[in-house]
Amino acid sequence: MIFKKKKFWAITSLVLALLIVLSTVFIGNYFVDFALVRSDVKNVTPEAELNKEPSLDEKIIDENMAIEDEAIEIFLDEAKIDEVSIQSDDGLKLVADMILSDPQNPWVILVHGYSGYKESMYGFAYRYFDKGYNILIPDLRAHGESEGEYIGMGYLDRLDMLKWIDLIVSKDPDADIILHGISMGAATVMMTSGEELEENVKVIIEDCGYTSVWDIFEDELEALFGLPSFPILDMSNVMANIRAHYDLKEASALEAVKKNEVPILFIHGSDDLFVKTEMLEPLFKATSAPKDKLVIDGAGHGEARLRDPETYFKKVFGFIDQYR
Repeated sequence: MIFKKKKFWAITSLVLALLIVLSTVFIGNYFVDFALVRSDVKNVTPEAELNKEPSLDEKIIDENMAIEDEAIEIFLDEAKIDEVSIQSDDGLKLVADMILSDPQNPWVILVHGYSGYKESMYGFAYRYFDKGYNILIPDLRAHGESEGEYIGMGYLDRLDMLKWIDLIVSKDPDADIILHGISMGAATVMMTSGEELEENVKVIIEDCGYTSVWDIFEDELEALFGLPSFPILDMSNVMANIRAHYDLKEASALEAVKKNEVPILFIHGSDDLFVKTEMLEPLFKATSAPKDKLVIDGAGHGEARLRDPETYFKKVFGFIDQYR
């Protein structure tokens, strides 16, 4: 009888273990495919959003976007854009636009967000171009013209950023370099800040970045699917480690900024429902480096510069001038 009970529990345990493994593979792969596998669809606005009556804030943003589009056209007529590339540590060809103003002038590296691409940063680029900056705008891995199957969410990209910084320093050893990222690009520059940086990096601007990949995926899991993080996110993390070669919990901007020594400006919109505005405060408190913050009233995710461009860029360039 005892032998039969032991056999029963052994078989039951084996079946449960097998079910857990199969569930982890199936569910984990689904969410890795959903969130981390490359998609070349570029930030398409849902049709429902296009058809709804715009709010006052949206009208302001549309007006400022139209002004920005005109400025970008002038910028593109004046600027000479060259394509440059580097190879990542894991052998990927990564591509960027390089726009030279004067070799002796300061540099900015502009970093796009999730499902973005280098051209989507031209609204920032013309502002820096007007100030005489040399500009580098990479396509992050698994985006645009850069190679890669898995999106780095800022964590893999932080090491790629070090190589882009090295490229600039190889051209000008005395270059002053600004890092300016939005959304996932903001997470990228924050995660880069936790690495051993060249002294050339003088200022970091992060605009609506998340505290960690785990935190943003946890929020989106609930918002999009109505699901709790356990066990879904844990299963996804197992497969992310196997397939994308990084851990969602280790991919933390919050931990990185604790090690940051570069002056950093934190920007967010007060109405950001994607990367919640509450994420700004722990990031701000975590760094002991010189810092400041700006919250643009009424701005949703990634809308701060369009909601109030005058305040946004006055703060950005004022902060840079203070520490460069």
